[in-house]
Amino acid sequence: MTDTTADKQRKQTPHFGALKPASLKQLAERLGLHPATVSVVLNDVPGRSIPQATRDRIKAAAAEMNYQPNLLARSLRSRRTLTVGVLVPELGDGYHTQVMSGIGDQLIQAGYFYFTAHHRHKKSLVEHYTKMLTGRGAQGIIAIDTLLEHSIPVPVVAVAGHRHVEGVTNILLDHRRAAELALKHLYSLGHRKIAFMRGQPFSSDSDSRWNELVSVARNLGIQIEPELVVNLDRDLSSPELGYPVVGQLLAAKRKFTALISFNDIAAIGAIRALQDEKLRVPRDVSVIGFDDIKAAAFTMPRLTTIRQPLEEIGRIATQSLLSRIHNTMAPRDEIMVEPELVVRDSTGPVRSAL
Repeated sequence: MTDTTADKQRKQTPHFGALKPASLKQLAERLGLHPATVSVVLNDVPGRSIPQATRDRIKAAAAEMNYQPNLLARSLRSRRTLTVGVLVPELGDGYHTQVMSGIGDQLIQAGYFYFTAHHRHKKSLVEHYTKMLTGRGAQGIIAIDTLLEHSIPVPVVAVAGHRHVEGVTNILLDHRRAAELALKHLYSLGHRKIAFMRGQPFSSDSDSRWNELVSVARNLGIQIEPELVVNLDRDLSSPELGYPVVGQLLAAKRKFTALISFNDIAAIGAIRALQDEKLRVPRDVSVIGFDDIKAAAFTMPRLTTIRQPLEEIGRIATQSLLSRIHNTMAPRDEIMVEPELVVRDSTGPVRSAL
């Protein structure tokens, strides 16, 4: 059996990645040039007088011989890896994903690569992954909803960071303003019998968000009844988070006309629990969420919520980190971000207590 012309061409043409990469020394020997000259061209070192024809010949040979630069060696020489580490509790839909989207977009634009490590709020993993990321050359770290207990030998920005740690810039939402927006909205609709959903103990925002809600409620004359406060404790990123705790309220025959959820994901689960008990939202119970994740505008009913500009927070965190890495701006201990009330269909005027 004889090969056709097409068969011969396929055999002669190596597939991408099939050719063993050539070293800088092998490439220089092939061209009959000094390795330093080849390195200058391939690394686009400015200020070197090398004829364009030679430059073209070097780049063509590099492509033909599948030359790949040793990025690790280069970064060790320059001490610039163009790499950032991102610590995050989990990789599910919602808050963390949207913040990471803003981080990723900003790092791509800046020409940086990033590693992501999720730790499920386990202290040992936070510590271990931090050391692994810095050990692998990360020039900085962005920590999302992650408890940092001590300083780290690279610049660090903490999204929802509430603890002062040397060398860490905290990006914070104005939770006082968020509490005012949520409670004043419900108050204006006539709601006084309000149920509250507290966040998990391991979530960075839980205590600040709750403390501000308590303070604002007191100022408005809204009584927070202990039996109308439910506590989230499960590490979930699905509506299943809010479903059972609202079910418990209803099973105990607690009377309320509105519910403030810790986040949108839990609010979606809460609405489902109310609907399963033949209660209408907002006719019987108004529900307000927190975060304004993308799904909030597409639930039934569409969710009224406190918007955090999640992708913008990611971009702010990244810009702050890169400024610290490049020493282009004095480091700040804290950057405050403003919330916004987004009124949709899940809140309405009070009718009667359940």
